[in-house]
Amino acid sequence: MSENFGTNAQDLPIFDPFDGEIILSPEKEGQGYWVGAPAVTWDAERNSFLMGYRRRRPREHVPDRGYTSVVAESSDGVNFKTLWSMEKAELDTTSIEKCCMLRCADGVYRYYLSYVDPADQRWRIDMVECDSPEKIDISTRREIFTAESASAAQDSPVEGVKDPMVYWIDGTYYMFISYAEGAPRDRENSSLMHETSDVFNTGLLTSTSALATSSDGRSFQWQGNCLPVGDESKWDCYAARLGAVVRGKNAWYGYYDGSASHLDNYEEKTGFAASEDLYNWTKLTPSAPAITVPHASGSVRYACAVERGEELFVYYEMAQPNESHDLRLVRLPARVS
Repeated sequence: MSENFGTNAQDLPIFDPFDGEIILSPEKEGQGYWVGAPAVTWDAERNSFLMGYRRRRPREHVPDRGYTSVVAESSDGVNFKTLWSMEKAELDTTSIEKCCMLRCADGVYRYYLSYVDPADQRWRIDMVECDSPEKIDISTRREIFTAESASAAQDSPVEGVKDPMVYWIDGTYYMFISYAEGAPRDRENSSLMHETSDVFNTGLLTSTSALATSSDGRSFQWQGNCLPVGDESKWDCYAARLGAVVRGKNAWYGYYDGSASHLDNYEEKTGFAASEDLYNWTKLTPSAPAITVPHASGSVRYACAVERGEELFVYYEMAQPNESHDLRLVRLPARVS
């Protein structure tokens, strides 16, 4: 493990996934049935946790893939009540992925959602503004990033953007994004990139991380790649998805999802990264994932942490022996007093 930034094991938000309690369970057992992709924030106005999550079914099921997106609320961080939900048919999309609800500094609630654009089958990120989480009106959504606008912003090819996680930190909104960048590895089969409505599952492009920033939570400036994939043959040479950040004593720490191949696109493991400025991240786990389980795919992914008082609430999606994924919570000592 890297010693950059004065990092030590006691400062990292490491957890044993078996210590977590089950918050939500998938509708059925078996591969492809998941509940997860949590995006959890604290709403001081409501004195509660707000969580966005999605439910997923196997591709052969109807409706399949990410079929429901939910915003839920909890006063204790454990027992969540649904405030609002949406079926994928409302977006005419093949799948919904991670979505984030945040009460912004101006008092407006903003719901950042990612889904496959029915126009071109590429992942995109939109935003809805509302007075309360119960009043999300999907018909008022507007673009934050598409593959096209992200390509223009960084002046190089982008074939999909998804999984927004947004933080308000010291006067700036930071949005961490999973995106597919670059030219296809196999140009002869480049036409297959969006045939399955998920370029991340093709192996033609890598799945990596970008940062975008904003002063108002409405208009974001693309800052580019903040956590590249690992070198060839590394455990995270295909995917490195930075999904959540935690303030530590000497640095910011990030949970990221990694995989060596598109064959593990839905079964990533958890690694750690560190940053002094939130823009530039260094991997602390370059040789192997930090958190995994010894059964099924070994997947522990989409870790998301919220600090409340003396505790750090860490939510994550975990593979079960039956190959389904459930949503769990583990509580750790707070990183910063």
